[in-house]
Amino acid sequence: MSAPIATDDDHVWEVVIIGAGQAGLAAAHDLTRRGLRPSRDFLVLDGEDRPGGAWRHRWDSLTFDHAHGIADLPGLALGKPDPTTPSSVVVEDYYGRYEQMFGLEVVRPARVRAVRATGVKAPELVGAQRGEDAPPAVAGEASIGEPSSIPRDTLLAVDYEIATEADGAGESPTTRALMTRMIISATGTWTHPYIPRIPGIETFQGPQLHTVDFVRAEDFAGQRTVVVGGGLSAVQFLLQLAPVTETIWATRRPPNFTDVTFDQIWGIEVERAVDRRTSQGQRPASVVRTTGIPRWPDYLRGIAEGVLVSRGMFDRVGERAVQFSPAATASRGEVEPGRGPTGGLGPSGADELVEPDSWRPYAEPTWVDVDVVFWNTGFRHAITHLAPLRLREPGGGIRMLGRVTVAKDSRVLLVGYGSSASTTGATHAGREAARVAVKRLGPS
Repeated sequence: MSAPIATDDDHVWEVVIIGAGQAGLAAAHDLTRRGLRPSRDFLVLDGEDRPGGAWRHRWDSLTFDHAHGIADLPGLALGKPDPTTPSSVVVEDYYGRYEQMFGLEVVRPARVRAVRATGVKAPELVGAQRGEDAPPAVAGEASIGEPSSIPRDTLLAVDYEIATEADGAGESPTTRALMTRMIISATGTWTHPYIPRIPGIETFQGPQLHTVDFVRAEDFAGQRTVVVGGGLSAVQFLLQLAPVTETIWATRRPPNFTDVTFDQIWGIEVERAVDRRTSQGQRPASVVRTTGIPRWPDYLRGIAEGVLVSRGMFDRVGERAVQFSPAATASRGEVEPGRGPTGGLGPSGADELVEPDSWRPYAEPTWVDVDVVFWNTGFRHAITHLAPLRLREPGGGIRMLGRVTVAKDSRVLLVGYGSSASTTGATHAGREAARVAVKRLGPS
């Protein structure tokens, strides 16, 4: 059951967490561990009507044994669920138990529309209010430089919509505003699917869908489908669709197969690679592209059977066809041994190209008839609610100091961005955001 909504217009929250996925829950847990009280000192807003975050929307065929990277939340291990259970069911149950166990009292469904600067002076700093009850800083915490030219003691307003029992059928949701000293934005990417702009895309006469639209493989039966994208979702969908229809795989670069396991690959080198761009205010590099595709037996079998074989990328779309072209595909120089298809981002180097049979691009412009275009081209970060704060840099991204700190505004901590756009990274970033928040909210 959702927590009651604060109605005291004079109440100032110390922290508002936006999003109750992996990162948001990890941040909330760490705030409680450091002396802040849920629904008294901090509040968690979530746009979903039940626990589970974006996992709730995963397709049923993505069972627990095929899900990559469902990481433990701090303080409660996931355990060993039935491997044949849909991951959406596993995670909804796990997150729900977590919220209840730690009394996080998540307010939902609360859809945040905007975060605004108010210029209103904050009352007495939270650290002084907590006094001796606040735990000391954790030993070994890295010192993070204080960003921003914006006064740290002015308040932010969080505008959000929430449906209440008082709202009748067909009526607009109730709009509310909260005042807070800091926010932790943990909204992920699922609600912002990305489809590249390709000439002719609007003329295609067949179905076009994105990862978020997938329900079951049987819906594609008998329809020749081009699957676009080089990540794990595309690989898994190709293997599911192959028994019911003909598929063509389209990727701009060679599929990034690697011998390095997920546990090995997610470390300091990957985080540095992904965050290199965010430190300069550019859009983050792709975590999926950097970590690669594991050489699992099912995947290797898919290569041998001709299913997991990329034909390069197309640069035009017709009414019932796409044109593959070398102009849209990585040149030979981009995949020289020693660099790997990520251009040197990943830690596995030359070992990334361990499956040359998965890369057979068309040598000249070639039209290929297709009935369905299935875009598995990733997501953009769901941060439109931060637009009023004007945090973006000329490079299109938000400049970060470290993993969670927004350079332009010290009141905003951003998780699920850059290297924290994975379940493992999100947990680490959520806990770090809580540490940074408590430190900055303390006495000056």
